[in-house]
Amino acid sequence: MIDTKIKQGRLEVICGSMFSGKSEELIKRLRRAERAKEKVMAFKSVLDNRYGLENIISHSDTTHQVHAIDSLDVVPGLVEQAGAAVVGIDEIQFFSSDALAIIQSLVEQGKRVIVAGLDLDFRGVPFGIIPTLLALSDDMVKLHAVCDICGADAHFTQRIINGKPAYYDDPIIMVGATQMYQARCRDCYVIDKQPNWSQL
Repeated sequence: MIDTKIKQGRLEVICGSMFSGKSEELIKRLRRAERAKEKVMAFKSVLDNRYGLENIISHSDTTHQVHAIDSLDVVPGLVEQAGAAVVGIDEIQFFSSDALAIIQSLVEQGKRVIVAGLDLDFRGVPFGIIPTLLALSDDMVKLHAVCDICGADAHFTQRIINGKPAYYDDPIIMVGATQMYQARCRDCYVIDKQPNWSQL
């Protein structure tokens, strides 16, 4: 009997704080796939307009061409049209929970899906769909930045407003870079109140 089942793909998750090298790691994996002669497509949210919408750009200025999109709904059609085998998605935390079914569908169709994003928001709370993606992943890597205060390993993202730490109840999404955010270790990270973990 001939096995007609489609070979499953894989889901890789790259996470960490800001300035930890997530986008750089994503670009490295996409370029490696291209060197292996695989067709690659990359996407990011239109919310991430810090360095323009045409490229994924790491904080060390490594770049890769990208499609800026509002929703992952358009991704399956674009991937099929291009015949892409590898799909990269940067700043995955900006996409809604609808993205989970789309990503799972791509994996079930045999695609290698690589996503990168913040695992914690500025409040120190797991960010959006990242926890679920980590649970579903075939492979994950958590990267650390260097604490801007003491130089230790940092996995928190400190939002700074007018020179002071932002308040817990401030808006969760506020796009910015070094002028608004710092990488902080657990000892140097500051927030005015702790999450109520039983209600998250």
